[in-house]
Amino acid sequence: MRKLLLVSLVLQSFVGLAFAGDNDSSNASEPEMLGIHWTHEAQKIHQAAAGRASKSPNMTYHGGKIMPTAVMQTIFWGPSWANSTFIGDKIAGLESWYVGHSNSNYAKTVDEYTGSNGPVNSYTSYQGHQVDLSTAANGSSTSAILAEVCKAVTSPDSSGNGYYAVYTDVKRGSAGYCAYHSAGTCGGVPVQFAFFFNLDGDSGCDPNDTSGLHSQGLAALASVTAHELSEARSDPASPGAWYDGSGSENGDKCAWTFNVPLVTLSNGSQWKMQGEWSNAAYTAGTGYPNSSGQHGCLDGR
Repeated sequence: MRKLLLVSLVLQSFVGLAFAGDNDSSNASEPEMLGIHWTHEAQKIHQAAAGRASKSPNMTYHGGKIMPTAVMQTIFWGPSWANSTFIGDKIAGLESWYVGHSNSNYAKTVDEYTGSNGPVNSYTSYQGHQVDLSTAANGSSTSAILAEVCKAVTSPDSSGNGYYAVYTDVKRGSAGYCAYHSAGTCGGVPVQFAFFFNLDGDSGCDPNDTSGLHSQGLAALASVTAHELSEARSDPASPGAWYDGSGSENGDKCAWTFNVPLVTLSNGSQWKMQGEWSNAAYTAGTGYPNSSGQHGCLDGR
């Protein structure tokens, strides 16, 4: 979600407002917190406020760049990532998710969006992971997450299409969100980044995957990972590309709605994932309904 002020009075108890700024890790200003994936409970409040503010459900273009592709790395941050019991299937599972995302039908749900630098492409490239066993930040400061990205990724993708996902061992606590994406620079190179809590046993961020293919914690991370990456691809940074009149990005508009039990990615892995909003599907009446009954969601099934 791009425009936080719209629901700030309602959600201040859940998350402090972020401030737009220079977005460089060396600058004291905070990168804007974009694409906030609200918990089940907070999403209802957000949708109520968004519904009052927005007349047309479709997203509109705001003049900015999109991500033509995404060159992705994952960073696992926190001392718990040295514990094999905590790791479980998370690292291997998320790597499988990122590999399978490329050229998948799920990735293609974002292909209709075009920015000043061309269209979104369903091809994405996963470059592996790093582990940092130092104490992780809790996500309340976007600049702290950007600093971790700049520390871990010494040579970010020079095209500006680098997407760096930071998975921490920090529990969500009273925060009203599960994850977010943002943007900044590392050594003058533009980067996209995302923050994720440890969602083990977290009912507020749980997609309730009953397939038995993944642990609960991995299933929850995969669900919010899909949300953040799709939003970053279609609305990566200021001045913004695609969002609706209330500031909702494509993931926000279909949050916590699932069309099928499992979505299959290009490598055959299967995951329970929310859909992503499609203007074209809504206009044609071919999407499945979001929680407001608007038929504009696609999951690439």
